[in-house]
Amino acid sequence: MKKKFVISIIIFAINATFSLADEKIVVFHAGSLSVPFLQIKKAFETKYHRYNVILESAGSRACARKITDIHKPADVMASAAYKVIDNLLIPDYAKFNAHFATNEMVIAYTKKSKFADKINSKNWSKIFLKKEVKIGHSNPNLDPCGYRAILVTKLAGIYYKIPNFYEKLMGYGDSYTAGEENRNKIIIRPKETDLLGLLEAGAYDYLYIYKSVAKQHHLKYITLPPKISLKSKKYTSFYKQAIFKITGKELGTCIVKKGSPMIYGITIIQNREKNLPRNKEGSIKFVNFILGPQGQKIMEENGQGVINPPVITGDASILEK
Repeated sequence: MKKKFVISIIIFAINATFSLADEKIVVFHAGSLSVPFLQIKKAFETKYHRYNVILESAGSRACARKITDIHKPADVMASAAYKVIDNLLIPDYAKFNAHFATNEMVIAYTKKSKFADKINSKNWSKIFLKKEVKIGHSNPNLDPCGYRAILVTKLAGIYYKIPNFYEKLMGYGDSYTAGEENRNKIIIRPKETDLLGLLEAGAYDYLYIYKSVAKQHHLKYITLPPKISLKSKKYTSFYKQAIFKITGKELGTCIVKKGSPMIYGITIIQNREKNLPRNKEGSIKFVNFILGPQGQKIMEENGQGVINPPVITGDASILEK
């Protein structure tokens, strides 16, 4: 009898431990945040043993669409463009937007890339127009890196004074429809991280990508002039010259994107009916951890700039609870 009692206690303790460790926090995030968020997950779970952070990456707009269109359960969403949260989630699925990180666009390549020994920040636009050179970028309707690639291309035409550079290289017109790209020239995938393996395998030559991702994956890359890279608030007025349309919140509508400095946003997903996240306490702890010193340190170590203190818009009173 005593033996059975001891075994029962052990089983109860094991179950209790698993129960505590299995309190899930589901986080949808931009593909460019995969590396730092995995490190943040480990640090957070070390500090808060009861939580199990489930990370799911996709293009930022695709993440938002999972929440708004198919109502896939999530607690937190982090976007590579804060306006995705403003445009697609607020006010029905989120109440605030915390601007917490920055980045810039670069051109990544490998030693297998054509003209890899000649390309630089001054001649890349001319090399891109060579017939044999293939270029990759993510889908602009699903991922901010995709429409930023297009905006950078448009700005490059202005900056380098190359007439019709965007039209010659991409030629999507005012907006992009899947399948209309020149498949002999342009390679497109849903998010920028989907293109990394293809680049490293030599399936194409150059990739429009975030600097942080290029550094995290040890890729060669060209740093673009600040007037093109979408890095600096100083050139906000110059960036605005580039315009592109992406799909809107409702079917058949569109959103006009203008060039702007790159700012990441994060929010807690709040249920439309109950006005609460699925895991309120865990969501609050996780977002505050990212916005705090330890989370910001991890972001910086992975090549991302941080906004300290974060700029918060909307009703963020939930973070104080």
